[in-house]
Amino acid sequence: MHIPLSAQNHSSGIYRNLFLEAGYSQEDINKKVEKTYFDLFEGPDRIYFEVGDSLGYVSDIKNKDVRTEGVSYGMMVAVQLDKKDVFDRIWRWSKKYLQHQDGPGKGYFAWSFDPEKMKINSPGSASDGELYFVTTLLLASNRWGNDTGIDYYAEARHILDAMWEKDGAEYVQPFINLEYKQISFVPGGHGYNWTDPSYHVPAFYEIWADYANDGHEQFYRDCADTSRVFLHRACHPVTGLNSDYTEFSGEPHPTPWMKPGFRYDSWRVPMNIAMDYLWYGKDKEWQESYAERFQNFLRSKGMDSFKDQYDLDGSEPEWILPAGDYEPTLRHSLGLISTAATASLININSNQNSMDFVHKIWNEKLEPYDDGYFDPYYDGLLYLFSLMHLSGKYQIILPDQN
Repeated sequence: MHIPLSAQNHSSGIYRNLFLEAGYSQEDINKKVEKTYFDLFEGPDRIYFEVGDSLGYVSDIKNKDVRTEGVSYGMMVAVQLDKKDVFDRIWRWSKKYLQHQDGPGKGYFAWSFDPEKMKINSPGSASDGELYFVTTLLLASNRWGNDTGIDYYAEARHILDAMWEKDGAEYVQPFINLEYKQISFVPGGHGYNWTDPSYHVPAFYEIWADYANDGHEQFYRDCADTSRVFLHRACHPVTGLNSDYTEFSGEPHPTPWMKPGFRYDSWRVPMNIAMDYLWYGKDKEWQESYAERFQNFLRSKGMDSFKDQYDLDGSEPEWILPAGDYEPTLRHSLGLISTAATASLININSNQNSMDFVHKIWNEKLEPYDDGYFDPYYDGLLYLFSLMHLSGKYQIILPDQN
């Protein structure tokens, strides 16, 4: 079944199922999503761990910590798949151990925590964590209401209200740079003045504008539009690749710990653009051009051999970012395969050949690489997100769905 793009929008409740269009049965699609969820949240290589009767967290196993990225991703999985107990456990754990209850960072979250030593590794925040927390809580409010033990809406507003109260005191700023209307790399110090393209999720700002009801609706819509224009500048005009870190202009931003280039964070960009295309469709022409360029670049490197890091012009980098304690190595990584496949949700309208990525991700497995490297956390979560997007199970949750 082909769903016309005109029938897909933020209020239709209709989401395309590319796996079904590719010829896979709905039963097999459901089983694949369910198995991947089981592997990550319940199986022997799980990344989700329950604590006591009411808490739980998601861990970056290879780095031996809990990150706001991971727990907020876990909450997104849980709210999309209607796993209320898991969502509530992760939120309670995050609020108890990560969220600052006082001081200049009140309302924000420590981005890294050691679950063995039960202590915060770094009290500072990474802005994408707050971005996902707010969005998942608003969707949870829409799905489950606010009178089942957690007032999800109030918790989302607490984070947003805290952002608006930050004024730079003790180096703590809003996690959105108010002058540039772009999400900051970190909400304080020098990191307030540059960004990470994978943190730009225009669709999330639209959710805030629709459901936060905090009086800043136009600002959030402006941020969505600004992020769309930013992505035009950040993505290479031929390859579609973007640097992990950039200035607000989209130009690469070098740091002492990483040279510019398309690396692990960047993998998320095509998935974020595909989500915005499907959910709100306000930048279709450029997004269609981007998806075609990006997928064509990867095809040019070989569907079964493209690497997970590149210089922006498509050449292999001299400097390789390592993953965990492993030697710096270029891999054909499941995380990138996953997000590249979601770009087919855009590109399939003009190029039926992009179904090749849909078949490719269908046949992939979450398992160790030849060198023994195994990452059920980042590879696994991006893989699950991709399966959810491509099967129509990653959606705007409307209030009348609760």
